[in-house]
Amino acid sequence: MAVEVITTDAAPRNPLFAQGTKAGGFVHVSGTVGVDPATGALAGETIGAQTTQALANCTAVVEAAGGSNDDVVEVGILLHDPDDFPGMNAAYAQWVPATPPARYAAKLGAVIPGVLVSIRMTAYVG
Repeated sequence: MAVEVITTDAAPRNPLFAQGTKAGGFVHVSGTVGVDPATGALAGETIGAQTTQALANCTAVVEAAGGSNDDVVEVGILLHDPDDFPGMNAAYAQWVPATPPARYAAKLGAVIPGVLVSIRMTAYVG
C-alpha cells in the first residue's frame, strides 16, 4: 500500500512531520495546535479560540485529502490543563458533525509555551 503525504497551505506546517498521510482510504492528521496559518501565531490565549483553530487546521488537512468533517472517524484531544475540558468541549460542540466520531481526551505531555490544546484526527475517505 502506498502512503501519500497530504499538504495544504490552509494549516500550519512543520518540517519534522507531515500534516497528514493517506493510506488506503484512511487519512491520519498529525497533532495540530491552534496556530493560525495566515499569521503563524496562536489564534488566541483561550482554550476556545485555540480549539476552534486546531479543529479548522485538522479539517483543512482532511479536506486536502478529499474528505470532510463527516468522514472523521476519530478525534484525539490533548489538553495542557485538564481543567480546560469544559471550554474545549464547548468549542468542539460547534464543530462536531451530525454523526459524532469516536473521541478521546488526555493530558498533553509536552509543555509548549502558550499552547493549550493539540488535536489529531483520523478520517475514512474510501
